[in-house]
Amino acid sequence: MQPIAFNDLSRQSERMRELTLAAMQRVVDRGWFIHGPELEAFEKAFAGYCGVAHAVGVANGTDAIELALRALNVAPDDEVIIAANASMYAVTALRAIGAVPVFADVDDNHLVLDVRSVEKAITKKTRAVVATHLYGRMADMPAFRALADANRIALVEDCAQAHGARQQRRCAGAWGDAASFSFYPTKNLGAFGDGGLVTCIRPETAEKLRRLRQYGWDRKYHVVDGPARNSRLDEVQAAVLLAKLPHLDAANARRRDIARRYAATAHPSLRHPDVSGDGYVAHLYVVRTDARDSLRAHLNAHGVANDIHYPILDTDQPVLSWRDRARPSLPNSERATGQILSLPCYPEMRDEEVERVCAALATWKP
Repeated sequence: MQPIAFNDLSRQSERMRELTLAAMQRVVDRGWFIHGPELEAFEKAFAGYCGVAHAVGVANGTDAIELALRALNVAPDDEVIIAANASMYAVTALRAIGAVPVFADVDDNHLVLDVRSVEKAITKKTRAVVATHLYGRMADMPAFRALADANRIALVEDCAQAHGARQQRRCAGAWGDAASFSFYPTKNLGAFGDGGLVTCIRPETAEKLRRLRQYGWDRKYHVVDGPARNSRLDEVQAAVLLAKLPHLDAANARRRDIARRYAATAHPSLRHPDVSGDGYVAHLYVVRTDARDSLRAHLNAHGVANDIHYPILDTDQPVLSWRDRARPSLPNSERATGQILSLPCYPEMRDEEVERVCAALATWKP
């Protein structure tokens, strides 16, 4: 019996072969490879899809977080509240700026940033909060929008795992003052390399983003803003993403279908995620159990690949030191780190593979 891969991008490449080859051929024939018509078309299309006025392509998702924060005037020593269970991406952006990460806990149900924990963490130095939509589940954006407005702080969405998710018919990326996206190949909308994008609601934010992504230029070789970056979404990636975008909702529907089938497999030692509603696009399907090592061994024996997203909290990373202040107490985040396990969940999974995963879960004896 063939092993079930955690993800198999070759299947997606084959499924979309003609569309993506035609897109790349346009770029080759045109001979314009950076900041050209493909990027302009994709930015316009993605902004329209998200229901926002502006979208600015950048090189990757981490640059997108950093540039979004810089465009909202987050500066060195400003405090920015984030979750600790999303593998250092926001921390990396904050360290590049010189801003101070302040960690709040996640809620025990969805493992996304908890509004009440964030509210307790706000101080006079707080400049922004980054709400990460983890595993494809949106954070409580109406509550975060109200909290940010009441405290006059910026709200940034990290949408790297939530392309196409919606709350109250409003897309991920349309709630924050700015929102970051990653187009890493495994994302719900993935490029053929790396890529990122920032959506925003104000024209002045978009104008600043366009300067910051290219040296601080307002025109060629004329630097008016910074610190800036060389962070560009190239024409090949933009063309591929433009070709894939019309298929995103169907791919998300397939992800949700797989997730629902997993969730229907009851087991007394397993805690399944909430798979209801449009606020979940099943970027990852993450179960929880106090017997994770036993489950991993069982799945491996049945040829089912699995992974942990993520095994180390940001607060426990060696690069961060707590000598000068107390390490924050994050009980929900800490508890979940020892329980979480990700199962294969991608649109090209075959029905028989999904059934094999369900059968493996059902026959597990911890």
